[in-house]
Amino acid sequence: MKISTTCVQGGYTPGNGEPRQIPIIQSTTFKYDTSEDMGKLFDLEASGYFYTRLQNPTNDFVAAKIAQMEGGTAAMLTSSGQAANFFALFNICQCGDHIVSSSSIYGGTYNLIAVTMKRMGIDVTFVPPTATEEELNAAFKENTKAMFGETIANPALTVLDIEKFAKAAHAHGVPLVVDNTFATPVNCRPFEWGADIVTHSTTKYMDGHGAAVGGAIVDSGKFDWKAHADKYPGLCTPDESYHGVTYVERFGLEGAFITKCTTQLMRDLGSIQSPQNAFILNLGLESLHVRMQRHCENGLAVAEFLSGHPKVAYVNYCDLPGDAYHELAKKYLPKGSCGVVSFGLKGGRAAAEAFMKELKIAAIETHVADARTCCLNPATSTHRQMNDEQLKEAGVPAELIRISCGIEDKEDLIADLAQALTACK
Repeated sequence: MKISTTCVQGGYTPGNGEPRQIPIIQSTTFKYDTSEDMGKLFDLEASGYFYTRLQNPTNDFVAAKIAQMEGGTAAMLTSSGQAANFFALFNICQCGDHIVSSSSIYGGTYNLIAVTMKRMGIDVTFVPPTATEEELNAAFKENTKAMFGETIANPALTVLDIEKFAKAAHAHGVPLVVDNTFATPVNCRPFEWGADIVTHSTTKYMDGHGAAVGGAIVDSGKFDWKAHADKYPGLCTPDESYHGVTYVERFGLEGAFITKCTTQLMRDLGSIQSPQNAFILNLGLESLHVRMQRHCENGLAVAEFLSGHPKVAYVNYCDLPGDAYHELAKKYLPKGSCGVVSFGLKGGRAAAEAFMKELKIAAIETHVADARTCCLNPATSTHRQMNDEQLKEAGVPAELIRISCGIEDKEDLIADLAQALTACK
């Protein structure tokens, strides 16, 4: 099926007389006739459900749809995008290990890897997204277990050269994990360019309506864990915490990663997505292909307007000819990138503050990738603890504004920006 059809039909096929919509199985537990029947589930000898913290039918239907959309073999839902990124990395890393990551990633994920996971004994080397092959190769160590990046970085809007990063990762026997939140599988499928694991904050475009927080992990099923068994004993040797199962032997390359992530991390840490949120997420997925086209159309129109305005110093949007990442966008995102645009005002912090006060349609929110347009000046909100010099070093200078274009009429969005810019002195 084409991606548009998969958005609507994927993951769930009702039988004769069964619900047309994915049912919400709002139950913590599941009943069995005998202890032997339940024991087979705990021994991973039969498929089924016994406790929603590990698996739930509603969640599995939606995860299956996302796996199908990305072209993967298995997937799982998590409570948030942050949980998805943590689980995806921690599933193959432990104390004493090392990660190579693009430096151009979401601030929360940067902190997760650089601070929280470092406290757990997992080190990281950050590389610029523009790093050469030689620079990428130099970042790897004997104990490197994963490489990480974002298809379109939030909020820097850099585009990851997935093929180049995948080549470096595979040369060192590790998987490439790519957060595909901003592009979504509608606009880019990282597995087709060599990525091995894909993550999402489903809170963003996939949900698309600011209704339900969630995350997802998808496995390509292609990374050969057995060829690098010394690096990944958790997948290639018996798990004594779970009946001595060896995941790659029992579930193959197609299912080992997600099964381990479920039976170990979800079991112990419990960052499950609620069935209700999974149901809401699926409603968003059904229109994702339609909304992404409109988000991109509006994003490009807004970026073009801003790039010609005398009060605007610069615009970051990879679909604009002349943008530093335009050529990569043509390669990886030929159908469009996303609806998020960042720009700077010539009047600096004062102009940015004045501009934000004048907006009528665009709401001031920390959120992005919503059906409704929202806007943020990091210097006066999420990064207000930093001075101007620190903001510049962090890549979010005081004059920077990030606008996430919704699916409203683009002429109304441009008119709102125009009147706000006119009011700026």
